[in-house]
Amino acid sequence: MGHWPCRVAYPPCSRRWYLPYRTSYVWEHVSWRSYVCSYQEMASRHRAVNVSQKRHAVVLPIAAAVVPSLVIACGHRIEEVLELPLVVSDSTEALEKTNATIKVLKQIGAYPDAKKAKDSLGIRAGKGKMCNRRYISRKGPLIVYDTEGAKLLKAFRNITGVEVAHVSQLNLLKLAPGGHLGRFIIWTKSAFEKLDEIYGTFDKPSEKKNGYVLPRAKMVNADLARIINSDEVQSIVKPIKKEIKMAPLKKNSLKTLNVMLKLNPYAKAASRMTLLAEAQRVKAKQEKLDKKRKQITKEEASAIKAPSKSWYKTMISDSDYTEFENFSKWVGISQ
Repeated sequence: MGHWPCRVAYPPCSRRWYLPYRTSYVWEHVSWRSYVCSYQEMASRHRAVNVSQKRHAVVLPIAAAVVPSLVIACGHRIEEVLELPLVVSDSTEALEKTNATIKVLKQIGAYPDAKKAKDSLGIRAGKGKMCNRRYISRKGPLIVYDTEGAKLLKAFRNITGVEVAHVSQLNLLKLAPGGHLGRFIIWTKSAFEKLDEIYGTFDKPSEKKNGYVLPRAKMVNADLARIINSDEVQSIVKPIKKEIKMAPLKKNSLKTLNVMLKLNPYAKAASRMTLLAEAQRVKAKQEKLDKKRKQITKEEASAIKAPSKSWYKTMISDSDYTEFENFSKWVGISQ
């Protein structure tokens, strides 16, 4: 693991925490700090699940394994299987050779599914092949037996994709691989009969699991459309309401004049007075501007320009310094 704060293999100081090489010391790679396998990290990965919910999760895929459509949807080849659930005699538990088990699978029509799993064997893509997970394959049938230490364990273990499980130790990962319901399960007779003892029935609770009762269906008949359209129900329910009462459409009175007049009849007169007053203000302002912009005659224009012309002539005459005697003497110009 190394030294986490400094991101190095070992602490920078030789006297801190732990060392890889020191006499009479053990090389310790797990730090004593709380962030190593902390409680918060473990709590985020694991959640406490009710025991009854765990048992329901195991019972559900067992019930789904009886529905052919779900089994086919999972990709199992059960075209040659006569019926589901598929139950074989207890003599299958005494098989010791793989060749004998293949003959049994062919007799019951389950060999195409096992062959499909065998043909799907391939090498894993990516680096997972270097971590003891080199080969991958599809799932084949699951064999469930009852007798402890049965010989069929060695007989079926050499067939790729075929798994074996004890009826009292059913694993959810094998019953519903990938979280998908519909695993193809082959039961032995004793294992199938023991299901009522382990998980109970709708009439009595389980004998092995204390206080466990199978989950009951909310409806006895799931065909809801047939129930609703039945004569018994239709004779009681009320007739269809053909007249539909639409809710009145509410409009904004500040934007819609007709709605405002219903609330305030004087609103029309007030609005008209406001428009007339605005028109009068605009007219008065325009008259004032027109008066200021009125055209003047030539006599008035010449009278306005006369003072400016006289001032200009005076300025020109005053700027001619040669007419002053003192200035001429100072410059040295004799007149």
